[in-house]
Amino acid sequence: MRKTVVGAIVLVATAALLTGCGGQDTGKKTGSDDAKAHASKSAVSTTGTGGATHEVTLEVAGTGTTQVLYNAGSSNGFGDQKLPWTKTATLELTEVEQKVGVLVSVVPGSVKAADGTLKMAPCVIKVDGRQVADNNGGKDSKPCEYKVK
Repeated sequence: MRKTVVGAIVLVATAALLTGCGGQDTGKKTGSDDAKAHASKSAVSTTGTGGATHEVTLEVAGTGTTQVLYNAGSSNGFGDQKLPWTKTATLELTEVEQKVGVLVSVVPGSVKAADGTLKMAPCVIKVDGRQVADNNGGKDSKPCEYKVK
């Protein structure tokens, strides 16, 4: 009986703490509110949790098909793709992720070059419409990757 009562008290206390963690808007502005307002005027949109939202676009150019491995937050995959290929995802970053960043990447497979040899397909990463990474038109044998903050 004693274990049941203690367990119930712990359960109620945990529920109260979890539901009571949300702040209440008092209508007063603070310095951090001014910083958030300034941040929201930039290309980054803020979420209600103090985070930021970014639109990430991954592209692989070329003709035919190739394998593509990609990672953009919770949107990731691997498989044969018809070229040219594009994937757009929305990343919602927490305050911590805005400081340390979230790695997004696209690893294109090989495509046939003009001389008949195989080369890595060209790839590009865009964040909020701005190009932030590429593999030099497929000349670099590295994947495209970028840390979104």
